[in-house]
Amino acid sequence: MAEATGHLTRVILEGGPLHRISALQEADRVQAVADLEAENEFHPAAHPGLQSILHLSIQEGRLVFDIRDAQDAPVVAVMLAMGPFKMLIKDYQMLLDSYASAIAEGREARVQAIDMGRRGLHNEGAELMIERLAGKVVIDFPTARRLFTLVCALHQKL
Repeated sequence: MAEATGHLTRVILEGGPLHRISALQEADRVQAVADLEAENEFHPAAHPGLQSILHLSIQEGRLVFDIRDAQDAPVVAVMLAMGPFKMLIKDYQMLLDSYASAIAEGREARVQAIDMGRRGLHNEGAELMIERLAGKVVIDFPTARRLFTLVCALHQKL
């Protein structure tokens, strides 16, 4: 029999309203949450098989993964320094701004090139997320990509 794999049943972004994010970033955020809630692999290393609720926030310069059980009771909190993510987040925001300009100008070739760059940054962000969570949280690559999208959205509201 296969070992049960834990996953997120719900993702909640903590903190103030996301009023500083662009329409494109809001659409990315909504899609990332929907995709995460539909399919993911995520659980604390010490709790395989946990069906969890994730409260994700940025507090005092740290990325906080407040992982809770199905009844929303705290299980474990994992905190990561934001420093290693900041350059990727800055680059991602610059790409989003360029993407919006290219769409407004109707420059399809530029939109496609920027979109490829966005995918590359998401991949880098996912790899960094997996690396930083190693030994603390078991996470697959698609889940890490989606969480990186949410971290970028959270960072913009600061």
